Amino acid sequence: MTAALAEKGAREALPAPDPTAAPPGRGIRRRPRRERAFDDVPRWQIYLPLGLYLLFTLVPFYWMVLFALRPAGSTSLVPWPLTFEHFAKVWNERSFGMFFENSMIVGVATLVMTTGIALAGGYALARFEFRIKSGFMLALLCSQFIPGALMLVPLFEIFKNLQLINSLGSVIIAETVFQLPLSIILISGFIKNVPVSLEEAAWVDGCSRFRAFCAVVLPLLRPGLIAVGSFAFVHSWNHFLFALMFLSEQDKQTIPVGLNTLIGADSVDLGALAAGGVIAAVPVVIVFAFIQKWLITGFSAGAVKG
Repeated sequence: MTAALAEKGAREALPAPDPTAAPPGRGIRRRPRRERAFDDVPRWQIYLPLGLYLLFTLVPFYWMVLFALRPAGSTSLVPWPLTFEHFAKVWNERSFGMFFENSMIVGVATLVMTTGIALAGGYALARFEFRIKSGFMLALLCSQFIPGALMLVPLFEIFKNLQLINSLGSVIIAETVFQLPLSIILISGFIKNVPVSLEEAAWVDGCSRFRAFCAVVLPLLRPGLIAVGSFAFVHSWNHFLFALMFLSEQDKQTIPVGLNTLIGADSVDLGALAAGGVIAAVPVVIVFAFIQKWLITGFSAGAVKG
């Protein structure tokens, strides 16, 4: 008992701990742990993969341009002397001027129809609540798993009954239908990123819903519209199957079908085929060169909400 009393007195004699004092060991300076930053990465580890990817991407294009610009029978790896006889041949003798015009009509019409319909559908999905909304979104997503080849027979029968076979309208309608599901989903994501309060403020000022949409929401959707429209244009420009099946007359065919006609059963004119490929690639390259900024911004904005 005496020992217990002595231990208790010793504890009471100790000074009370200071709550403001630093805990033991906090004052000891430790060497900061160095994290590996981007600047610490050797440059060759960045440039080597990018260079290999760039080489893998650009070599086929250079090979195509080489065959298109060098004289027939030449084996030089440099297109010199330059010749444009292959371009003149495919443009005049192979009717590529007509194919180019038809492809441009299909691409621009698909762009306008897809963007307009997707804008209306995306606004409805983003701003209204209805009973089958979830099921409708699921149907749009599931439709992306259906390949276009499975729909050729029913589409052909429908267009035949509507007397649209051998008409560019059949290709435009088919391309628009297959571009709409993804376009509606993307546009709805863009519209959800626009606060509803902006529209409500316009309504208070006396604007109708349509006028408020055109004045407030539509200008903010420019990156998204450019992204969706460019995607629809490029897909319809490069698509081969619908034009092959629905257009049998030569004066209605598009560039992908025209390129297929340059491949003969026994021989292939590589110079003419390469020149046709360059003609087909130039509009797509020009489009992406001008809209790449808006395209990246648009797809990034649509991925935030949806």
